[in-house]
Formats: sequence, structure tokens, C-alpha cells
Amino acid sequence: MSHETLIHRVVRPAVRLLVNTRVTPNQVTTARLVTGIAAAAAFAEGSESLRSIGAALFVVSTLLDRADGELARLSGKSSPGGHKYDLVSDALSVALALAGLGVGLRDGAFGAWAPAMGVLAGLGVSGILLLVMAVERRQGPRAAELPGFGWFDVDDAVLLLPLVVWLGWADWALAAAAVCGPVFLLFMWVRHRGVRASCQTGDDGAISHRPGDGGIERRP
Repeated sequence: MSHETLIHRVVRPAVRLLVNTRVTPNQVTTARLVTGIAAAAAFAEGSESLRSIGAALFVVSTLLDRADGELARLSGKSSPGGHKYDLVSDALSVALALAGLGVGLRDGAFGAWAPAMGVLAGLGVSGILLLVMAVERRQGPRAAELPGFGWFDVDDAVLLLPLVVWLGWADWALAAAAVCGPVFLLFMWVRHRGVRASCQTGDDGAISHRPGDGGIERRP
């Protein structure tokens, strides 16, 4: 993942103010997780107004996701444990948001299928997390990352979710996520299929983490 994406540039001025404070990257990651859960709850309520609030919370959660790694990098507080916490928080935040969106759209275009679609999309995200962690155990930290494009990384695409929700196309965002989540999981599995041996043998080699975005704490 690049450290010079547009989102990194947006959060960097605020992060610099935190470098010499007691705020730790793990605390920022926790705030990311809490706002992600709050977004999921707002999505699940089902009303248009709370769905819009959920979209705003999801944007805040995504900005915090970039901020924790930026703080770890600038303050020198990266660690293997923080990196794992960051990965798990990212996956939970996105997976729960998608599941919550499905629950909230139960009276929408897809009716009773909507919650199942949300869960399917969330399982795709969770599967990607497990695969990434397995790849990193075998090949080293950040081995599963995909290259960025200019000021954007592949995972910046999650910001399309709130945008589409605000445009009133939440049902179709859910449908796209229900298809793209499992498809992207399959793509990642094929790309890193050599890691299957690691998963089967239970290789739990230590992960070292170089300072960088995904990472993170870090010291108490």
C-alpha cells in the first residue's frame, strides 16, 4: 500500500498533531473499529436518514484506518501485534457494515434476500482477511498487498459504498458487494494459492513489521 494516496494526504496534517502526544496508533485503530460498528448499526436500522448517517460514519472510520498507520509510521510505533489488530479491525468494520446494510435493506428491492446478501459480502471480506494473514505468515508482512494506482489504492474502493448510499442506490451497492466480495476472495486465493500449504500445516512463523501504513502499535 502506498503512503501517498489522496486519503493519506487528507489525514496527515491531523496525524502530525498527534505524533508527540499520548495518543497511540492502537487507540486510533480502536476508534476506527468503534465508528465502523456504529456505521453498521446505523445501516441496520433501515431508515434513509440513519443510512446516510451510517455512510458518514463509514467515511470517518475509513479515514481513521489510514490515520492509524500514518501515526505508526510517523511516530515509529509500528509492531506485529498492531499490524494484526489493524487487519482484524479493518475486516470487522467493513464486514459488519455490509451485513448491517443488508439488514437495513430487508424491505428494499431484494426483500428477505438482502440480509443474506449482506452476510455473503461480509464473509467475502472476512475470508480475504484470513487469506491475507495466512500469506503474511508464509511470505512476510505486506506480501498480500496489491499495487496502487497513482493517488489511489485498491482498498480505497470501499469509499464507493457511502457515495452510492448517498446517491440512493443502496440496494445496488449491496448487490455489487455480494458479488464482488466473494469474487475478489477467489481472485486473491488464486493469486496466492501457494499459501494453502501454510494453512494446512499451521505454520505460525513470527511476523516482523516494517514501519508503514497498515500497521501499528506500537507501545502502550
